Amino acid sequence: MKRKPLLAFALIILSLTAAASAGARVAPKPAAAPISIPFELITRHIVVKVRINNSRPLSFIFDTGDKVAIVDLARAQELGLDLHGEVHVGGAGSGKLSGSLVRGATWTLPGLEGFAQPVSLALPFDRLASRFGHDFDGIIGSDFIKQYVVEIDYQTRVLKLHNKDAFTYSGKGESIPIRLNSQGHPIIEADVTPVGSEPIRGRFVLDIGSGNSLALHSPFVADHGLLNSNLKTIRAIGAGGAGGQTVGRVGRAAELKIGSFKIANPTVLFSEDKAGAFANRELAGNIGQQIASKFKVFLDYGRERIILEPTATFNEPFERAQSGMALAAEGKDFNIFRIVEVLEDSPASEIGLQRNDVLLKVNGKPASEFTITKLGELFEKPAAYQITIQRGDQTLQVTLTTRKLV
Repeated sequence: MKRKPLLAFALIILSLTAAASAGARVAPKPAAAPISIPFELITRHIVVKVRINNSRPLSFIFDTGDKVAIVDLARAQELGLDLHGEVHVGGAGSGKLSGSLVRGATWTLPGLEGFAQPVSLALPFDRLASRFGHDFDGIIGSDFIKQYVVEIDYQTRVLKLHNKDAFTYSGKGESIPIRLNSQGHPIIEADVTPVGSEPIRGRFVLDIGSGNSLALHSPFVADHGLLNSNLKTIRAIGAGGAGGQTVGRVGRAAELKIGSFKIANPTVLFSEDKAGAFANRELAGNIGQQIASKFKVFLDYGRERIILEPTATFNEPFERAQSGMALAAEGKDFNIFRIVEVLEDSPASEIGLQRNDVLLKVNGKPASEFTITKLGELFEKPAAYQITIQRGDQTLQVTLTTRKLV
């Protein structure tokens, strides 16, 4: 499966943000020992369980590309939250979401006693949930992060919340200066080296809420002529965010350098968007989870820094295979998988897979026993897979042999 690399929930509040953030509550300071909050990694996104006004547990994305707490509009209506006014929000993709402000609602984090912060906005996330293949109830961002020093440990799937005033670091990582922009996103400077060219300095969002590795914004791509005929690329499929589908090409860079860390041969989305977050001329691009997860990451917004501590996975190459198909999950339990896009000249197109085909089995195992996350991980391993699909009234069995395309 071609993984949806750009569920980039870098939401830009276009109006009424100040009103939405009014009355923010001060979070309790953790004790001397950090408080550990477990998370799931779903399609390369950090998901934590929260509650809104003592609700059942809800699945929220932890996202450095977001500022205020945002709840799914349908979930807000289900919970009977007080919605008023109108707000328009954009992100990756050229469209906008229309939602409402939320009054009188707070979210809490199990395991963090005494903590509460306002829920500021309600936006419709149903389209993103189908790509996510999981309940997608909301997002939390910098208004939460800045109350602590947040340590992200991808290896153990744990967030550790440190007392931001008492925090000292004594590990082997490197401190990288940041500044927070008006949307609360951490901006760092880094060098990207195109294939066959010299390094280019740029300003990047560290976007934990993006499942990709590196996305270069369309003005940066155009200004530096990065999509030249000598670069091998494929069309980006299944790529989108809060603003809808994004367009671009996927290829490689020779290197990304952050501080003294050199990440070799990363995969890159070269955006061709005409509007939205990836058409932002003020930034070179977004650095996403596939790069961030090579480190233990410390978000220390109060000291205007992040700390990157390389893990055992740091030197693992970007050598994942691709299937050439993008899937969306349907049904109450998100266990019906429909092909929504097929890449030309790919394993999927070469065996005749089509849009709207439904995946029934993989190597004899019912597809309903998988998740989109598990299917993505499976198809990233180069191998031959016996798959059964439903096409209208037909049931077809084919062999899908995934391979690296860039």
